[in-house]
Amino acid sequence: MEKVIDEIVQWLRSSVRDAGVNGLVTGVSGGLDSAVVAHLIQRAFPDDSLAVIMPLNSNPDDMEHAEKVIETSGINHLSVDLTETHQTMYGQIQAKLQAKDAFREDSDQLADANLRARLRMSTLYTVASHYRYLVVGTDNAAEWYTGYFTKYGDGGVDILPLVDFLKHEVKELGQYLGIPKEILTKQPSADLWEGQTDEAEMGTTYAKIDAYLQGEEVPDKDKKLIEQLHARTSHKRNPVKQFHRSR
Repeated sequence: MEKVIDEIVQWLRSSVRDAGVNGLVTGVSGGLDSAVVAHLIQRAFPDDSLAVIMPLNSNPDDMEHAEKVIETSGINHLSVDLTETHQTMYGQIQAKLQAKDAFREDSDQLADANLRARLRMSTLYTVASHYRYLVVGTDNAAEWYTGYFTKYGDGGVDILPLVDFLKHEVKELGQYLGIPKEILTKQPSADLWEGQTDEAEMGTTYAKIDAYLQGEEVPDKDKKLIEQLHARTSHKRNPVKQFHRSR
């Protein structure tokens, strides 16, 4: 495990060197993936790594867990509360849509959630610009394959150190790095709305996605769902579709 972690750390350092920047920044939510990334970037750049906590009507337990990640990793940090910014922005958008009879109640929750993710992305890039840091994403292999991330939100990053690791492998990394037990064992959630969990939203479990990606047998309904998720989210992994005129 130490060898794997050292390989990631060396890759992080070479990514910074190749980009000609000073260090790395990531958002810390109180979840497992961001906790692991915070520990990794702090190892890579003890003096030039930064964790940003971005509460937005967040679960208090998640914010407490985020603070524990800061304590256990020793990473530099700051907190930017986006609650008021989000309320102002989304309130104005809702009002404009309602005035044009274009507001859709069935789309409201997801649109709201995606705006939260994109506000966090914008915050990270604003901070990164001041420090001349790269923005480090937290998506693992299961999330990347199924497209379980917001386009230009938590998917809007410069580098992805965990994208080749299955969810259970990220947990193993977390155990080795000393992530607090309550973070290792909690239900994964993107903190998009009250009571939201990743697996309930996806309709399958990380264990089944991991098994599928390893070539193992999974129930037909889960296999079909995973393949559907992968197919319809290809635009997230290749975000800019370009037209090329004939010559």
